[in-house]
Amino acid sequence: MRARVERAFRLVAVALALLACASAVHADPVVTEIVQLRLERTDEGVLLSANVKFDLPSVVEDALLKGIPMFFVAEAVLFRDRWYWYDKELATSARHMRLSYQPLTRRWRLMVSPTPIGNSGLALGQTFDTQEEALAAVQRISRWKIGDAGDVDPEARHNVDFRFKLDLSQLPRPFQIGAVGQADWNISAGRNQRLAIESAR
Repeated sequence: MRARVERAFRLVAVALALLACASAVHADPVVTEIVQLRLERTDEGVLLSANVKFDLPSVVEDALLKGIPMFFVAEAVLFRDRWYWYDKELATSARHMRLSYQPLTRRWRLMVSPTPIGNSGLALGQTFDTQEEALAAVQRISRWKIGDAGDVDPEARHNVDFRFKLDLSQLPRPFQIGAVGQADWNISAGRNQRLAIESAR
């Protein structure tokens, strides 16, 4: 019990220190871009590949280096066009990512799951030697299945909404409170793209 209370106090102290640093310097908004978005219609289903570009703000990087994991989420929604009403939602997919740094081993770990990842770490993951390698794995999505082949009507037009963000709701409570409205915690981007009529083989 005592160890748990001490750990909670440490988290609060780290959060307050980071927020103090963040408020001391005026932070520019984080530039987050989806520099590549590719959709494929295959026999396997609808596949999405993307490359999201952003630099980690110093306050986020400092939190990671102190052992606080960061959670990112990519979401994709497949729609069928309807001229007479709003587009019909056919399928929704999510990709949750938990990025963490282990100060003792000096290694980075990335866990990926279709559902939110708790601190228990019950998800598939891989380790990296450098921050650059780990962040590149977060930013790059390759042939992610976002819909079944049967979801797509070959006679209709379809489009996909793709969104990527730093998920503040999964951070420790002190960080959630302090990060609200802070530009340097706002890592997010979105794009809508048409699904090509031609099948990808």
